[in-house]
Amino acid sequence: MAGYAFLLIIILSIAGYYVGRSAGNRFVASDGRDVHSLPGYHGAFVAVWVGVPAFVLVLLWLFLQGPIIDNLLLSSLPAGYLETDSGSRVALVLSEIKNVAAGRLFGEPSEEVRYAAELYGRWEAIARWAMIVAVLALTILALIVARSRLAPRFRARNNFERVISGLMIFCSLIAIVTTVGIIASLLFEAWEFFKRVPLHEFLFGLSWEPQIALRADQVAGKGAFGAIPVFTGTLLIAFIAMIVATPIGIYTAIYLVEYANDRVRSTVKPVMELLAGIPTVVYGFFAVLTVAPAIRETGSAMGIAVSPNSALAAGAVMGIMIIPFISSLSDDALKAVPRAMRDGSLALGATRAETVIKVMLPAALPGIMGGVLLAMSRAIGETMIVVMAAGLIATLTFNPVDSVTTVTVQIVTLLIGDTEFDSPKTLAAFALGLVLFVVTLCLNIVALRIVQKYREQYE
Repeated sequence: MAGYAFLLIIILSIAGYYVGRSAGNRFVASDGRDVHSLPGYHGAFVAVWVGVPAFVLVLLWLFLQGPIIDNLLLSSLPAGYLETDSGSRVALVLSEIKNVAAGRLFGEPSEEVRYAAELYGRWEAIARWAMIVAVLALTILALIVARSRLAPRFRARNNFERVISGLMIFCSLIAIVTTVGIIASLLFEAWEFFKRVPLHEFLFGLSWEPQIALRADQVAGKGAFGAIPVFTGTLLIAFIAMIVATPIGIYTAIYLVEYANDRVRSTVKPVMELLAGIPTVVYGFFAVLTVAPAIRETGSAMGIAVSPNSALAAGAVMGIMIIPFISSLSDDALKAVPRAMRDGSLALGATRAETVIKVMLPAALPGIMGGVLLAMSRAIGETMIVVMAAGLIATLTFNPVDSVTTVTVQIVTLLIGDTEFDSPKTLAAFALGLVLFVVTLCLNIVALRIVQKYREQYE
């Protein structure tokens, strides 16, 4: 039903636009130059005041509808039915009621649950139709009020731009609040982890075995949370990926900008950028079915023992995946170099290669560094290729033909299944995420300083 509500908002917003624009056209026809804003701004003013409040209403309705109905369901149950107020018991009862209401029966439900399921169905229907009626009433009221404000000297353009500015500020605040929330959650959970595991053991320990007993009757290891093997695996795979991607990406950009004709460029550039649209699981299959066997056979022919899952296979395929990030941004950076700098170098007798190396690459370095940084972040954060081609075991090694793991893979592994954040095993994922965040932030700061240094020289 929410889809119908949004569709209704769109239809009425479009209708409001045409109502406002027609009013603006009449003002122009009758008053001529005395009209402050163009007819399109009159229509846009009415449209935003019809659509935005209704859109906010639907979002608030959907946010509050579930908790309100859940509380009504719990209050409809007989006293003492829950036996306890624990969150797990309440969630289980609510899940059973909703399953019965949807026709998914897993056994014979009690009479209390059947009655609550019938109430749930009725309340859901009432809430859906009430939302439609409320949206329709609000949009019609907003249409009438907004239309009544229109006049020849009404500043429709200023009011419309004020609304758009408010929306942009709101979206910016959402981004800021989301970032702050992510950082706060990482810090809070990581602090809980470091209460149980010393910081020096986590940062400098050489053994990563986070499998510990979560229950008294469970058989598991004592747990070791030295993250050095995880960090070295992440850096090893990212290093291999960057060795593959950086020269290929930059040389491809140089060729397309400086040497290729328009026909070759129009063909090669889209094909290169197609690599960025391939799902990572496809790259994982390619790594485990093609690249890894080829590396093992080559190693066997040379007398080198190669692990079935190796950092070299994962890093090489990951490097192929991130080539478009470097190539595309480097291409744009090189094309943005002023033509006068290139022509002046050639006019002074420099060869095309000397012009590229001594003039174009230094001038385009900020854009190239941005592409390399983006590709590095992509390589550090990749998960699927590492899971399929590199393995899950944290091994302290710098040998590219050994099996390793990365920070992101361990985060996924630690949080798989129904887990509660009350043990070092699950909390370790947040500690790893915090370290990954800090490393990425430091890379951004270093790259920003490099960009600022060269931008001052070439602006």
